[in-house]
Amino acid sequence: MDLRSVFADIRPLRNDHFRRLWTANIITVIGAQLTVVAVPAQIYAITGSSGYVGLTGLFGLVPLVVFGLYGGALADHLDRRTLLLITTVGLIATAVGFWAQAALALSNVWILLGLFSIQQAFFAVNQPTRSAVLPLILPVDLLPAANSLSFTVMMAGGIAGPLVGGALIPVLGYSWLYLLDALSLLATFRAVWLLPRLARASAPADPVGDSSAAPAGAAPLEAAEAAPTRRTPGFRSVLDGFVYLRGQPILLMSFVVDIIAMVFGMPRALFPEIAQVAFGGPTQGGTAFALLFAAIPIGAVVGGTLSGWVSRVTRQGRAVVLLICAWGAGIAAFGVAVAVAGGRPTPWLVPAVACLAAAGAADMFSAAFRQAMLQGAAADEVRGRLQGVFTVVVAGGPRIADVLHGGAADKLGAAPVTIAGGLLVIALMPIAVARVPAFWRYDVRTGL
Repeated sequence: MDLRSVFADIRPLRNDHFRRLWTANIITVIGAQLTVVAVPAQIYAITGSSGYVGLTGLFGLVPLVVFGLYGGALADHLDRRTLLLITTVGLIATAVGFWAQAALALSNVWILLGLFSIQQAFFAVNQPTRSAVLPLILPVDLLPAANSLSFTVMMAGGIAGPLVGGALIPVLGYSWLYLLDALSLLATFRAVWLLPRLARASAPADPVGDSSAAPAGAAPLEAAEAAPTRRTPGFRSVLDGFVYLRGQPILLMSFVVDIIAMVFGMPRALFPEIAQVAFGGPTQGGTAFALLFAAIPIGAVVGGTLSGWVSRVTRQGRAVVLLICAWGAGIAAFGVAVAVAGGRPTPWLVPAVACLAAAGAADMFSAAFRQAMLQGAAADEVRGRLQGVFTVVVAGGPRIADVLHGGAADKLGAAPVTIAGGLLVIALMPIAVARVPAFWRYDVRTGL
């Protein structure tokens, strides 16, 4: 067997711009994950309630939706490099704000939630802009591999961040974690600074600074020629993106199935409670807390390392559906492990983490395929707006889940809510496929 067909496809790293962004992300994502761990841990330490932890979903969702959609419109009209620079500075500023409130020991949950909302607003503009950049610097046939590499780095940070954060919170406190996040963002700022001008293309263009072969174009989806005309960024511009998406049922369904997977199957708001109640961890941080937050990224990194096969999959719609069912099964199995743990860290912590890791691998592959479908099929004139929708769905779904799971767990318990959510994901997949059978049949070679 050729090992190159098994391990990750690294051809996108031959591109200077992608390589710098990817390398900077290795540093930045670890710092970002320190904040991801510290915020719910600090809120739970202040309030002792999973319901309050779940409020991070609500406070993150509103700016994510508003600025994610508008940020996509901005990315379709403004220079994408400039937009990335501005939003990266904003992310650095909010990380400094997190550090200040912790250093001053304010212990105010509403200040924390307010800072979180501002941070999510900057993230919501930054992320679709970054994703819309990739088709301008890479050929279409390398997008699945590039997305797999990017998601692998994100998830690797999701391992290091929780493990380091969970261990350091009891020792150093929250302020140092937030400060490290602010410093790590400087690496991304440098990588973005070295990008060329990336104004919206009025016509398809060759990838920028690519040293690999010419792109192998993918067949367009139905009604792909109906891209909206250029407008000044605003509500009408955002609406144009939705009009375009309405004529693309396959792309639309790629968002729907991910919403199902994340809203019903992401129990992360329950991790602080599960770590303490089910696995006997301390109120602040601890090994069980760190492992629960790191488990999904661990699975995603292992999967990403063995992702050489993703570039050979042509029936991407079918792959997405099966992988989301695998995600739901992993989450339900995790809930069973939590139910039988009963406050004993061993032996049930190990199978619980293994179930989350298996789910994480499935989710990484699913996200890589869905992102490749979106980047390869959408017209450049609307690509930023569709990436805005993608960001809202990918990041917004778990925030809705935070609210639903946090509130439900206060009444029903963490384990039953987790089990029911995973099973519901599996049950809803056949219904979604029945609504749009073309999604199941979608083949990247024909666009049908």
